[in-house]
Amino acid sequence: MQSKSIRLAISPCPNDTFMFDAIVNGRIDLRGFDISVDYLDIEQLNAAAFERRYDITKCSTAILSAIDKEYALLDSGSALGRGNGPLLVRRKGDTTPLKRIAVPGEHTTANRLVARLFPDIEERHPLLFSEIAEAVERGDYDGGVLIHEGRFVYHKRNLELVADLGLEWERRMGLPLPLGSIVAARDMGEEIRVEFEALLRQSIEYAFRHPMASRDYVKEHAQELDDKVIDSHISLFVNDYSLSLGEEGRRAVEALAR
Repeated sequence: MQSKSIRLAISPCPNDTFMFDAIVNGRIDLRGFDISVDYLDIEQLNAAAFERRYDITKCSTAILSAIDKEYALLDSGSALGRGNGPLLVRRKGDTTPLKRIAVPGEHTTANRLVARLFPDIEERHPLLFSEIAEAVERGDYDGGVLIHEGRFVYHKRNLELVADLGLEWERRMGLPLPLGSIVAARDMGEEIRVEFEALLRQSIEYAFRHPMASRDYVKEHAQELDDKVIDSHISLFVNDYSLSLGEEGRRAVEALAR
């Protein structure tokens, strides 16, 4: 019998903790799974995926083709949608051409989008996502790409929007933007992968039915504790595509991989 002990890694961001709450906190029948969980920044998650460190892990959709031999994409759990893209920002009133910007990791979807949509930007420097807004405001960089909660609160700083990378993607591709994915190690076996995928879908369905059940858990790991910010974050990144990618979602993933 295959082991059902699972090493899971997700980000500490509200969309992930909201979706995985029922699993992590035992609100649903875990079907015999014994699950341990670690919380990592998205670029740390990508690095772990390259090393096959976890059985189930969140990762940037941008690296799926690079880890395809080790991991299989799950149909549930993705951060994918419209109007949910990373934001390219700069200091208010600054008219200097963007040549040197901060990005939330070399292997992130955000970095790939900048490279594709703004090829004239010469330098893209990886920085922890939660430090980018402050670094741009200080003048360390000409601009920066904000993800997670940062995209909701940048207007409170001396920053202004240059471009919504998600909207730029949608205009060019006509598809929703696939930001993050949940993948399962192929060496776990297909039967275990399928069973965990069903468990994750059940966890997300529970979250939709009981949206406040996870609030303490979400706040325990969130960067921004304001309920309105958390609600905006969850509503933007957790949707029907999170339950199932469907045909359009898979086309979007394939388009980004290309």
